[in-house]
Amino acid sequence: MKMSESFKDHFSRQAPDYARYRPNYPAGLFAWLAEIAPARAVVWDCGTGSGQAAVGLAAHFERVIATDPSRTQLAHAEPHPRVDYRLAPAEDSRLDAASVDLVTVAQAIHWFDLDKFYAEAKRVLKPGGVIAAWTYTLLDVEAGLDELLLDLYKNVVGPYWPLERWMVDDRYRSLPFPFEPITAPAFEIRTEWSRDDLIGYLGTWSATQAYVKAKGVDPLPDLARRMAPLWPDPATIKTLRWPLHLRVGRHQ
Repeated sequence: MKMSESFKDHFSRQAPDYARYRPNYPAGLFAWLAEIAPARAVVWDCGTGSGQAAVGLAAHFERVIATDPSRTQLAHAEPHPRVDYRLAPAEDSRLDAASVDLVTVAQAIHWFDLDKFYAEAKRVLKPGGVIAAWTYTLLDVEAGLDELLLDLYKNVVGPYWPLERWMVDDRYRSLPFPFEPITAPAFEIRTEWSRDDLIGYLGTWSATQAYVKAKGVDPLPDLARRMAPLWPDPATIKTLRWPLHLRVGRHQ
C-alpha cells in the first residue's frame, strides 16, 4: 500500500526502542473510554505506533483495529488476539463507513492532516460514536532531575523538534476539534523506571534523533553524567509521571 505523501516518519528508525521504552497508558483511561462509547464492539486506534494504546483498549473492546503508516513500527507492535494491526495512514483507513464505536489517537494527532483525518473519523464512526485524542508533555521525576530534563528538552534538543510539536506543548488546547466536546477526568501515566530506562526513553524523542543526525554526537551520555550525582546508581528505581491532556468528543 502506498502511504500518503504527507506522512512524516520521525520514529521508524528507533522503532525497537520506541516499543521498549515508551510508557504505557493508565488502565483507568481505557475503562473510562469504554464507558462513554456507545458500544464495545470495534475501536480504531489510529497512529498506533507499537500498539501501547491498542493493547490497553483490547481489555474492553471486542476488536481493536490498530493502524499506522510505518511498517517498522507495526513490526515491533505487541501481539494481542483482539488487536488487528494494519498498515494505513490516518487519512485513509480503508474501514467501512459507520463501523466503529470509538476512535483513539495516542500522542499522534499532531502529525496528521487534520481536515482529512477528521473527515475520515466522521465517516467511520457510528452515530453517537466517540473520538479521543491525547498527548503528554515533559515528565516529572523529582527536583534537580526535572531541571536537567527541561534543559535537554528546551535548550539542547529543543531546536530539533518538528514544527508540529507546538501542539503538544500547547497540550492540544488549540487543536481544532469538530466534535461535541466531552469533559475528561484527570489521568496521568505513572511508571517505575531505572535511570537507564529513562535514558532509553529520551533516545526515542524525535528531537534527540534529529540532533544526533545533525551533530553526529549523542547528547544523552552527557546528560547521564549530569544526572549521576542525583541518581548515582543507574539501576535504582524512581517514579516518573506524565500528565495526560485529552480532547474527547462525540460524533452526531
